[in-house]
Amino acid sequence: MGNLVRREVIETAQTLVVKIGTNVLSRADDTLDIERVSSLAEQIHRVRQAGKQVVVVSSGAVAAGLGLLNLSERPNDLPHLQVAAAAGQAHLIRHYDACLRQHGYHAAQLLLTADDFKRRRRYLNVRNTLSTLFEYQTVPIINENDTVSVEEIRFGDNDHLAAMVTNLLTAPLLVILSTVDGLYDGDPADESRRPISLIRQWDDSLLDLVTDGISSRGTGGMGSKLEAIRIVTAVGENAIVANGTRPNIVDEILAGNEVGTLFLAQGTALPAWKRWIGYTISPEGRYYLDDGARRAVVDDGRSLLAIGIMRVEGEFEQGDIVALADAKNREFARGLTNYSSADARTIAGKRTDAIIEVLGSLPYGEVVHRDNLVVTT
Repeated sequence: MGNLVRREVIETAQTLVVKIGTNVLSRADDTLDIERVSSLAEQIHRVRQAGKQVVVVSSGAVAAGLGLLNLSERPNDLPHLQVAAAAGQAHLIRHYDACLRQHGYHAAQLLLTADDFKRRRRYLNVRNTLSTLFEYQTVPIINENDTVSVEEIRFGDNDHLAAMVTNLLTAPLLVILSTVDGLYDGDPADESRRPISLIRQWDDSLLDLVTDGISSRGTGGMGSKLEAIRIVTAVGENAIVANGTRPNIVDEILAGNEVGTLFLAQGTALPAWKRWIGYTISPEGRYYLDDGARRAVVDDGRSLLAIGIMRVEGEFEQGDIVALADAKNREFARGLTNYSSADARTIAGKRTDAIIEVLGSLPYGEVVHRDNLVVTT
């Protein structure tokens, strides 16, 4: 049964988003493992021969820079990290291009920041660029733009970036290649524990299985991978975590073999507009709703009205994304607000006819319209 599910997942995927971790691409001495890059390029070629597109989200720029600059350890300060990334990225993309050229492809480099996803026009431009690249013999190689990223515009790790890229595409499959064989049913250091082959239903208790921390060269562990997977499966797509150091791992995934952990999509796929609202960027503020308003939004599929808002948090403008939370600060939805934070505070808790009295007009009957709202729990 497991193999049948995997084959169906593979057959229906139009594009594989392959996230490759730093430790997968690095030797023990922190230099770039060119043989592994070459092997992955050859496997990408076979995915393309199978009629599917491939997008690579590749870590490894900082690690490649460490070896080039003869640094014995990863720097702790941002300027030196950015220097390592700048030197290493050129080294990394050059080898991707050289290895892909052997199979008739060119590497197409895209360096992104979180700001590229936060702003709708730039978000659409990234998607359009990827779609156009698919028309040519290119393989997009995506990384965070570490050389210019600061805290406000960072993804935090490439697992999150890979999830954002996956949610841009039609019928994707996210493949996260790490140095473990998947999500284990306990501490991987315990030899009695085994990787879980299939996760049919997401549950927050899966996070309890996480035992690792940040990797030696990278910025994320299994916890960040599960968060990325939650984002992808919540909008109706599938994901696999597998061991990228295993020979021909992408070939095995393409064949539908039971390698790694497969996480199945939760429900039907959300349209692209609602993916952007609900799962792509962080909200600028928060509306706290009473129980009646929460039920109207979650159970009845209604818009959010001012009368159901108990409190407004944050500073935001009309058109920004805000989170909707209950009285216990549990977020359950996100949406585009029709009112700024200043006006929202003025009308919070008021009936629609009273809004005219305090604002002098009724710009919108709904604070967040249902068409621009996504329930996230």
